[in-house]
Amino acid sequence: MAGTLTDTSSAPSLTNRPDKPVSWPSRLLWLLVTGIALAAYFSAKLDISALADFPAQAWKYLLLMFAPPNWGKLGEAFTAMVLSVQMAWIGTLLGIAVSFPLSFFAAAPLAPRWISWPLRGVFAVLRAVPEVVTAILILSVTGLTPFTGALALAVGSIGNLGKWGYETFEAVDRGPLEAVRSTGSGAVGLMRWGIWPSASAELLSLWLYRFEINVRASAILGLIGAGGIGKMLSDNVQFRNWDAVGMLLLVVIVVTMIIDQLSGAVRHRLIHGRWAVPFSTARRRPRSSKLPVEVPA
Repeated sequence: MAGTLTDTSSAPSLTNRPDKPVSWPSRLLWLLVTGIALAAYFSAKLDISALADFPAQAWKYLLLMFAPPNWGKLGEAFTAMVLSVQMAWIGTLLGIAVSFPLSFFAAAPLAPRWISWPLRGVFAVLRAVPEVVTAILILSVTGLTPFTGALALAVGSIGNLGKWGYETFEAVDRGPLEAVRSTGSGAVGLMRWGIWPSASAELLSLWLYRFEINVRASAILGLIGAGGIGKMLSDNVQFRNWDAVGMLLLVVIVVTMIIDQLSGAVRHRLIHGRWAVPFSTARRRPRSSKLPVEVPA
C-alpha cells in the first residue's frame, strides 16, 4: 500500500488562486473620476463646516412651518394645487398629441434613417432643456400665466414621450409586423395592427408616468410666476409666512402621493392585467395551477 501513495507536497494547492490581472484602463478611469470629483469640490468652495448647523436650523424651520401649520390656508392651497395639476394634465396631453405620431417616424422599423435620426436628435434636444428654462423662453410671448407652465411641460413631455415611444415600438415582437407586411398593408395598417396592440399597454403606462412627473414639475414652474401652488409658495417664503408654507407643503405632499398611488395602480393594471392596491407594497403571489404536475420517473 505504501507504494501506491503519491507525494502531494509539490502539488499546487486548490486554495491558492491566481493573481487577478491588473486592468490599467479601469484604474485610470477611476483616477480620472476621482480627480474630477476633487476638482469640482475645491473649485466650488464648499463649506462642509456649515453642515454642523444644519440639524438645528432644519429643526427650527420645521417647528415654524408645522407647529402648527396655518390651517386657514387649506382651501386656498388646495385651489392652487388643483391649478398645478391642471397645468400638468394639459401639458401631458399636448405632449402626447405631438410626440405620439412623431415617435412612429422615429422608430427604426417604420421609417428610414434620414427621417428617424433627425427626429431622435430633436427629442434629445428637448430632453436636455429643463422645463424652467423653457418656461422663461416662452413667457416672453405668453407672459406669466398658467398656460406658460403648461406649454413648458408640453415641450419637456415631447422629448421624453418621443424617446419612450420609439423605444417601445422598436421592442415589440416582430412576428405581427411580418404578418401585417405579408398582407401588403401600408404604414398606417402596420402601425394599427402590427405595433399598437403589442405596445399600447406599456405606452399608456408611460404616459401616466409622465403625468406624475409633470405634477411635480408644475410646482417648480410656479416658483418663477407661472401660477399654481409654486407661486403661492414663493410669495409666502418671501414674506416669511412659515406657517402658511407648512400648510402648502402638506397639500403638495398629500396630493402628489395620492396621484402617484392612483396612477401606479392604473399602470399596474395596464401592464400586469390586475389592479394594485394603493399605498400597499405587498405583491400578490401568482395563483398555483390546478393541473397535476407529472414527475418524471
